[in-house]
Amino acid sequence: MIAAERESGKGERRERVKALLLKNAQILSVLAMLGILIVVFSVTTDAFFTTGNALNILRQYAPTLILAVAMTFVITSSGIDLSVGSLVALTGALSASMLAFGNPTWLTIIAMLGLGIGAGVIHGWFTAYQGIPALIVTLAGLTAWRGVAQLLTQGYSISIDSSKLFVVLGQGQVGPIPVPAIIAAVVVLVGWVLMNRTKYGQYITGIGSNEEAVRRAGVNTRLVKLSAFMLTGAAAALGGMIFAARLTSGSANAAVALELEVIAAVVLGGTSIFGGRGTVIGAVLGALTIAVISNGLILMRVSPFAVPVAQGVVLLLAIWANTKIFSRLGR
Repeated sequence: MIAAERESGKGERRERVKALLLKNAQILSVLAMLGILIVVFSVTTDAFFTTGNALNILRQYAPTLILAVAMTFVITSSGIDLSVGSLVALTGALSASMLAFGNPTWLTIIAMLGLGIGAGVIHGWFTAYQGIPALIVTLAGLTAWRGVAQLLTQGYSISIDSSKLFVVLGQGQVGPIPVPAIIAAVVVLVGWVLMNRTKYGQYITGIGSNEEAVRRAGVNTRLVKLSAFMLTGAAAALGGMIFAARLTSGSANAAVALELEVIAAVVLGGTSIFGGRGTVIGAVLGALTIAVISNGLILMRVSPFAVPVAQGVVLLLAIWANTKIFSRLGR
């Protein structure tokens, strides 16, 4: 009798573990691919598997991580934001300009965050309240925001005095940990809590799968959708300042095609491009995978012109496997 109960208990535990693995199949597949890439690059290069290189990856790709977290909310709610790369360029160039005119660091940070959130409100208003597809609205933003940056800078890079406190955002360290990595970690934590432990995250997911049902439940779905664009706007501003602080200059030509890298990271991490399903952890793993591919290929001395090609092929295969194979396992 006791032996039969023990066997029954083991069977239930096995079923629970199996269900958990199937539910998280997409995230686990990305994690496995990331692990394989790390092993391959560690074997084929001497410099990849070092503490210095790992910290360099975190410092360099912190803006992508931050943007991927915010983009997860927009895509999960059935939206998309193509303007984030241009907003990164605009806020980076403008922050350099403000500092060059003698404005303090705190005022520059507040002004840039305000600009990013304001841009998100514009995108969100046209999308949620005017019914214009997010693809069209943010495509216009992609062109317009970079145009504003080029108009203001006349195409020149604006240098930032390396003695300014602002530079800490991109080059500072707390012990061995780069400040951009710490900022990204805080954003990831906040994003995870919002998505998994609050009603706001439930609304975002619900809007992506059945907006009308969420609206009839009494939720202001337009406001929720607008707020998701505010998140990407704020993340773009933060990313732009980190970008400019790391390079000690702001340029209208920075972060070209960054929006595609961010969207690829989010989709690679298991978020449905059609909305209704998204995970912050998956987006983080997707962003890290893209960072490792790029860093590893450069260390292998692959031609810089061939890196985007190899990166695109690997990402296409990974996303195909994720959407066609692992997503079915999770159903």
